[in-house]
Amino acid sequence: MFEKLQKKWKVNRWNLFLILTTFALGGSICGRVGKKLLDVLAVEEGFLRGLLYVILVTILWPLCVILVSIPLGQFSFFKKYLQKVFARLTGNKNKTA
Repeated sequence: MFEKLQKKWKVNRWNLFLILTTFALGGSICGRVGKKLLDVLAVEEGFLRGLLYVILVTILWPLCVILVSIPLGQFSFFKKYLQKVFARLTGNKNKTA
């Protein structure tokens, strides 16, 4: 599995480790920040909180991943990665990376 990712992303083992670490840390930070924001806004448990959490995490995740990628030296990878994700979400057929 890791070899497939290395080939797909054209990175060595060390960079793959840093990329996966960035995904993990960025996602964890994003989840915690989203939860804290909902606590600060005093949103009660239930459907609304769940819906707002999903929306917040969707908005915060790219920012968290980019911020974590900088100290781990993976900014250029994640810049290209997020450009591809946004292009797919918006239906833009132009190749961005």
